[in-house]
Amino acid sequence: MTEGTLIAVVEDDAEIRALVTGLLSREGFEVAACPDGGELDRVMARRRVDLVLLDLMMPGEDGLSICRRLRAAGDVPVLMVTAKSDDIDRVVGLELGADDYLGKPFNPRELLARVRAILRRTREAHRVPAAPQPAVYRFAGWSLDAGSRALADPDGHPVELTGGEFDLLMAFLTHPQRVLSRDQLLDWTRGRSAEPYDRAIDVQLSRLRRKLGDRSDSPTFVRTVRGGGYLFAPQVERG
Repeated sequence: MTEGTLIAVVEDDAEIRALVTGLLSREGFEVAACPDGGELDRVMARRRVDLVLLDLMMPGEDGLSICRRLRAAGDVPVLMVTAKSDDIDRVVGLELGADDYLGKPFNPRELLARVRAILRRTREAHRVPAAPQPAVYRFAGWSLDAGSRALADPDGHPVELTGGEFDLLMAFLTHPQRVLSRDQLLDWTRGRSAEPYDRAIDVQLSRLRRKLGDRSDSPTFVRTVRGGGYLFAPQVERG
């Protein structure tokens, strides 16, 4: 996995940047050390970057702005690095489409585990043939074209999904009216190395529910099964 894999470390703190760069280099990764978003742009103009390890709190353009730009420009994976107390920024970053987060100070082994997990997921995705399956899923008046990832509400209006929200909805649509545990959803959407305390699935589920118009007090689509997990209630037709 490490051969030919370029990771961009975007961190304004020179000491931390050197520490992370050295750690990744010793594991066989090629690393581009970037003190700011401008240097990241220059690196990405020359090379394909396989993963961006992005600090959120930086002078000038902050990590949230960089994450937003990366998501608008393409699908390069992003691992956010945040201070332990930055819960709001962490949630906003995940909503913007970051693939995972890691709090400072972090354990080097956990950093490597999360880096490898993201690369494993994205490499698997890259092995999928370019032509997607032309399946269209219909439920309660809604429709999802799995090939184009286009979700439409009962009135035909498009509803935009992040990559994580799409993966989560697909997990439900391919297993309707069945109780899915949180661990199953983590495995299917974030890889088997996702930690049990990983809150990204909670953020994505909350966002997906809101986009589907699910009421928290009486959900129509995704129901919480106490002690079991979650159940996608509507009938699903695949065409």
